[in-house]
Amino acid sequence: MLLADVRTAAPGDATAISRLLAEAIRDGYGKALGEIRVGRLVSDHCALPRIRAEIEIPGGAPAWLGWLVAADADGAVVGAASGGVPVASEGEVYALCVTPARRREGIGTALLEAASSRMREHGATSQRITLPVEQAPALPFFARHGFDELTPVRFGRAL
Repeated sequence: MLLADVRTAAPGDATAISRLLAEAIRDGYGKALGEIRVGRLVSDHCALPRIRAEIEIPGGAPAWLGWLVAADADGAVVGAASGGVPVASEGEVYALCVTPARRREGIGTALLEAASSRMREHGATSQRITLPVEQAPALPFFARHGFDELTPVRFGRAL
């Protein structure tokens, strides 16, 4: 199935992003982190007021470049990503998730490329991501996209 659209998140996407991100954290890290740590991650990163506020922050401030969403042909959000350039020339992927049923369809790649493009526009020449655990389920995805291990949970690549 082809991806219909990668776009900047709108206020109406906040609930879908919050649910999708929580689902991805529970699905990907539940066994490795346990219920309490996963609950903290979900509480810290998926709170609807937080996502709403982040969507409302005007883009273009390099440390925060906002949320992107991938929507299918019917407009349903099937993926989300956020990032910024918190350090001169170094982009950071803060979040990237895809609905489990839609993984391996190019959605994550499209989101990563869109986020990378934004980071390049703000001077990033490299990109980093921190994963919650060693041997994270997302590790093969990031390795396929050129990310190398910097520490057991931190990965990077040249842009």
